Amino acid sequence: MIRKSLTGKQKSFLRSLGMKLEPVVNIGKEGLTPTVVMAAREVIRKRELIKVRVLQNCAEEPKDAIAMLAERAESELVQVIGRNGLLYKKNTEKPKIELP
Repeated sequence: MIRKSLTGKQKSFLRSLGMKLEPVVNIGKEGLTPTVVMAAREVIRKRELIKVRVLQNCAEEPKDAIAMLAERAESELVQVIGRNGLLYKKNTEKPKIELP
């Protein structure tokens, strides 16, 4: 699958939208389970942009866990700050976010 990478301007726009979001997917002590990946795919299909949080009891590094989730959920990794990350995937049927 060829994935179009986001430009700096698009990432900046998505980061500004992501500031207002609450985390909807949490990666806990079990790590990146198939359930977490399925939940992320479902939510990202509906919302296009989601915030992910890696909890303190997760054994993996937050940056690695979020990057792996982005890959498995077939989405773009917009940013990782601390234990939080933003993932984006355009909904081809009903797009909600218009990128610059």
